[in-house]
Amino acid sequence: MATGITIVGLGPGDPSLLTREAWQVLSKVEEIYLRTGDHPVVEHLPSGLALQTFDSLYMELDDFEAVYSAIVAKLLDLANRPDGVVYAVPGDPTVGEATVKTLHQTAAEAGLSFKIIHGISFVEPCLALVGIDALDGLHIADALELATGHHPPFSPDSPVLIGQLYSRLVAADVKLTLMNQYPDDHPVQLIHAAGTPEAKVEALPLHAVDRSPHIGGMTALYLPPLPTESAFESFQQTVAHLRAPDGCPWDREQTHQTLRTNLLEETYEALQAIDVEDMLALREELGDLLLQIVLHTQIATEEGDFSMAEVIAGIQAKIIRRHPHVFGDVSAVSVDHVLHNWEALKATERQAEGTGKGILDGVPLGLPALSQAAEIQERVVRVGFDWPDIDGVQAKIAEELEEVQQAADPKERASEMGDLLFAVVNYARWLGVDPEAALREANLRFRRRFSHLEAVAKAEGRDLARMTLEEMDALWEEAKGRED
Repeated sequence: MATGITIVGLGPGDPSLLTREAWQVLSKVEEIYLRTGDHPVVEHLPSGLALQTFDSLYMELDDFEAVYSAIVAKLLDLANRPDGVVYAVPGDPTVGEATVKTLHQTAAEAGLSFKIIHGISFVEPCLALVGIDALDGLHIADALELATGHHPPFSPDSPVLIGQLYSRLVAADVKLTLMNQYPDDHPVQLIHAAGTPEAKVEALPLHAVDRSPHIGGMTALYLPPLPTESAFESFQQTVAHLRAPDGCPWDREQTHQTLRTNLLEETYEALQAIDVEDMLALREELGDLLLQIVLHTQIATEEGDFSMAEVIAGIQAKIIRRHPHVFGDVSAVSVDHVLHNWEALKATERQAEGTGKGILDGVPLGLPALSQAAEIQERVVRVGFDWPDIDGVQAKIAEELEEVQQAADPKERASEMGDLLFAVVNYARWLGVDPEAALREANLRFRRRFSHLEAVAKAEGRDLARMTLEEMDALWEEAKGRED
């Protein structure tokens, strides 16, 4: 061996799976360093080979990152010896070995030679045990990364193999991340000691993965796809097919302009489902709304304007940039503080863009009037433009009502009525009420009550147009009583 680093893959555990090349290298050296001696093949290595392990670091240091940093530092020092250093790791050095990636980079920077002797990883025996082919869309994930995540970073339409599920605590955290996308009872398989004579496959529902008594240092998790296509990418494929030459004639003819009404209608239908708290309807309406978003993006992709990746990258970067209290080192102790920071960040963005836009330029003119008024008021409040207390808000409503009553002509009356409505929207903001939602709910209540009034009148053979106001009011109060 020469000055530098040679990394040897020891395979999954069965001595018969150690490669011939690895055996030849190990037979020619006097000493090797093992990331861990807790591996079944270690006791079957060539006799007379001096074994040094880094197992003590796992007990001495606080986390894996510190352990791996210490291992890398030690190996770089050893690599400068005339004979260099041989470092052996479980499986294959290029699968799930954090130290190897760092060693490769730092060795190049230090001008040291670097060689990898590949081995069979945990992946191949796991695939054999569960009977799948890696080319069928397999995604390989690290349990330690999933354990600290909030949502799985892979497609639910693909099979997934999760390595390094070495403890029940890690399994519990991984389970919670997966359950943000998969049903609690999704059937999964725990794979124990793959690549050894003691290999075992354990079938169980997702919610029970952390209850297995067999979980250990050589445990992996196989996650089959969901039973129906559910991935965002699969939906993109469907929409792209609709727009393709062999797709749907109607979909192929659509443009951003022709779909404007559809986008607006689907938005309102989703809002209606929210208003009536119908979760099944909301699920369906959000799907319809998503279709509009994907259609618009597919059209833009075809015309060379932008892609879905750019849409998502843009909003991803914006959300992270505008939440430094979550993704950075800024502190935000209250909602007001968050909103103040938000507006300051947006002002900085506007200045950097050189657009000269004000804080109200981002409020869409196409918003419904109530929603637009509410958004305008929310934005100016962030820079301190607001009444000091609610008494001023109430007084403003009385003032605007008086001006409506004193208006000299229809044009002035309409203007003053607008001011009155704007003041009422501000009052709603002070009370923590969404004026758009409140008015929609009021409209729904009126429709229900008036429909009851009509139904009762019809059942009694009475003509609404011939009923007195007192008679209709009695039926109205009856309808109100039915809702209490």
